[in-house]
Amino acid sequence: MLAAPAPSNPLLEPWTGPHGGVPPFDRVKVEQFRPAFDVAMEASRREISAIANAKAPPTFENTIAALEDAGRDFTRVYEVYSAWSNLLNTPEFQAVEREMSPRLAAFWDETPQNERLFQRVQAVHASPERAKWTPEQQRLVDYYRRSFVSEGAHLDAPGRKRMAALNPRLAALYTTFSQNVMGDEAEGVVLESEADLAGLPEPLRRAAASEAEARGLKGRWVVANTRSAVADFLTFSDRRTLREKVWRNYDSRGNRGNARDNRAVITEILALRAEQARLLGYPTYAHRQMAPTMLKTPERAMALLESMWTPAVARVREEVADMQALAAREGQQVKLQPWDYRYYAEKVRKAKYDLDENEVKPYLQLDTLREGMFWLAGELFGFGFAPAQGVPVYHPDVSVFEVKDRASGRHVGLLYFDPYARQGKYNGGQTDPFRIQERFRGTTTPIVSNALPFVKPAPGTPALLGWRDAQTLFHEFGHALHGLNSNVAYPSLAGTRVVRDYAEFPGKLFERWVSTPEVLDRFARHHVTGTPMPAALLAKIQKAAAFNQGFYTMDFLTSARVEMQLHLAATPPKDPVAFEQATLARMGAPEEVGMRFRMAHFGHVFASNAYAAGYYRYLWADVLAADAYDAFAGKTRPQVRQAANRLRQHVLSVGNTVDPFEGYRAFRGRDADAGALLRERGFPEAPPAAPAEAKPVAR
Repeated sequence: MLAAPAPSNPLLEPWTGPHGGVPPFDRVKVEQFRPAFDVAMEASRREISAIANAKAPPTFENTIAALEDAGRDFTRVYEVYSAWSNLLNTPEFQAVEREMSPRLAAFWDETPQNERLFQRVQAVHASPERAKWTPEQQRLVDYYRRSFVSEGAHLDAPGRKRMAALNPRLAALYTTFSQNVMGDEAEGVVLESEADLAGLPEPLRRAAASEAEARGLKGRWVVANTRSAVADFLTFSDRRTLREKVWRNYDSRGNRGNARDNRAVITEILALRAEQARLLGYPTYAHRQMAPTMLKTPERAMALLESMWTPAVARVREEVADMQALAAREGQQVKLQPWDYRYYAEKVRKAKYDLDENEVKPYLQLDTLREGMFWLAGELFGFGFAPAQGVPVYHPDVSVFEVKDRASGRHVGLLYFDPYARQGKYNGGQTDPFRIQERFRGTTTPIVSNALPFVKPAPGTPALLGWRDAQTLFHEFGHALHGLNSNVAYPSLAGTRVVRDYAEFPGKLFERWVSTPEVLDRFARHHVTGTPMPAALLAKIQKAAAFNQGFYTMDFLTSARVEMQLHLAATPPKDPVAFEQATLARMGAPEEVGMRFRMAHFGHVFASNAYAAGYYRYLWADVLAADAYDAFAGKTRPQVRQAANRLRQHVLSVGNTVDPFEGYRAFRGRDADAGALLRERGFPEAPPAAPAEAKPVAR
């Protein structure tokens, strides 16, 4: 009797379906990842070996272009795996992730560790044929050489061996860190009685009841341990003891002294990162991470952060004084704590500007604002969005939209839209490419995903967003537009694959459109009556635009400065939490604010190396975005279209094919004016640290 054929693995099949194929999310099972990686990694190894051992002299085509083509099967597997890691991280998947993360890190090390391959890349980099290449090809060659060197390809044999040992261990630690945080985030705060709901608007009450029911606690309420749910509760709850409980539940993630405590994990990560930096010839890990960025050095990044510190502290003192005075008038003799800030700030905003978040939120309906961001993309870039047909999704909450050029009807790409927080999903806004645009081997259109952390409403009710959530919605859409506008030949340079501290610029720019009359007049509609936001309410929003900027600036700066100091330390501290507290005290950080991210749950920095010694980049992106938005604000429609065309031509479409300083200058006509951000936040315009272009250090 013949044996039954082995079942096919959809991860190993070319993507099929519309628009050049789509991820087979509906057919993938967790147990298929391991065997798929085994096959895909071996195929990639054969391709890399063929390039490294080719007998023909190295050329752009047989080395660099061949590297662009290598590993396509592996990339397809990895993109689906990455989606599971960020969006569907179940206990079953976590077991796979713990096994695969060090294996993947070791696999990625194999290419730069290949001495013959590095010699070929070096030879192409030094080729006299360079003058005949296109500027994009020249930049691609530079990209490959720099990537190999940054991973230790230029080291001697013992150095390469040690680098190869460090990366898998770091990958395992990153996975442990993120799974620890995810475990703590699963523990919400249970509210037992109606009295515990005092101050909460009805939509938040219903959402908390729905969350409780989903956890098998029908008849009670749960404040999920997610950013949006916690911020809403801290803003509206009249129960101070519960505000403290909810705040501490969120603030203590990764730092509870339990089996998920991340302090030892961080200590080891810092030590291994410092060793990597020394191997590569850098004084600290911060210097290693900053080398390929716009600002080039941690000293320049710190100068930028410090330029905002004094005005932010002064503004916090003003905000705290206003809140303490209001609390005293209400008979509350309390010293403000971090769990009080949002609550009393909301009261001060009401008193100062006659503006109440409860008055604004009914107009910020998620579905309507999503249509607003689609409209904006149409106005600026001529994009149209329509529900995509026949595209499988990985979760019922996900919608998929086809993006077309409205003038020509040309297919541009796909956008996966995943708005709600859930267990196993990254607790923050995130944009990922499932497929990168390219024109190298035919035309490949992009597939991008917007994943957001919003509170899922009770069944039959609309999702209403707070103001900061509305900004997050547009921020992540800015990243999606960066990927969708890409028009680059080679995938390694396409879309959002730009230098690290340029990548946040499009997101920061597009979040500024939330508050514009153009968006609010059309899409801020009352979720019950459908009426537009009243002109008087819009005027109050505009008047209060700089309100509470001390808080939002300071809770960012504390996290950014502490993590940069951690990576600048010559000897990494043994207790990162003690280091954090000592650094805050030394800086004179206002105790009332707290930190946006404490180190023990700072996934940007310790769940990977993506933002390590790099959280500052959000502020640098704000500098660029505040200046860039001036090219649009208050302009006529033709002027806005012209500015959008320049933005697309010189920033959004070019990926990493041009130097970001040159691209920004071509868009704006000059370097960014750092004073624009101070003006926008209502801070005094002392001369800020406005980093100009710095030349990279040759290595």
